[in-house]
Amino acid sequence: MDRKRVMLVDDHPMWIDALSEDLTEVGFEIVAVAKNGTECLARARATRPQVVVMDLQIPEPDGATCTEILIKEFPDLHVLVMSASGEREDVLRAMRAGAKGYLVKSASKAELVEGVRRTADGDAVFTPGLAGLVLGEFRRLVNVARAHNEEGPILTTRETEVLRRVAKGLAYREIAEELFVSHRTVQNHVQNVLRKLQLHNRVELTLYAIDQGIHDPNE
Repeated sequence: MDRKRVMLVDDHPMWIDALSEDLTEVGFEIVAVAKNGTECLARARATRPQVVVMDLQIPEPDGATCTEILIKEFPDLHVLVMSASGEREDVLRAMRAGAKGYLVKSASKAELVEGVRRTADGDAVFTPGLAGLVLGEFRRLVNVARAHNEEGPILTTRETEVLRRVAKGLAYREIAEELFVSHRTVQNHVQNVLRKLQLHNRVELTLYAIDQGIHDPNE
């Protein structure tokens, strides 16, 4: 079984040590750790992890800014925010930056480890209560977009096929292999869908697919 490559970003060494030990025990490979934004960006670029577990409140650039930068550079990267804060603005800022999920640090060890595993598999993971908050905000944004376009966006058959696979958590290269197209073609389709739907990232695409019945999160 392929060991998922994980990077941990937090300015509390004891937290990193404990989480690193917990994740290593269940088969993850910790390829890098960082205590501030500068280290985070440099080490992520050097080690190319598949999953980044990110704290928001790190020395500049902060966790949301790092998330946005890394997702733009590495679209297949999955970022899971683990934060002491469950405040609405913190959660929404992380989602807008492109984080795949958001867990509060008060969750149990088992919940945190399971959250990383599900994030590595491409799932959107939230502490109970936060998922509804994110989905509610997302629906508000979609309704605003629809108010400017009553007929709604029209996706092509291929764009819908790509959207469904993005919502399942597949990486762009996996989508390209399934659809027998190039990695670049998949990226272009995703950008077209984002533009048509007036969305910003893969997390919002996933929520859109669930809201429209294009993807069943229980599949």
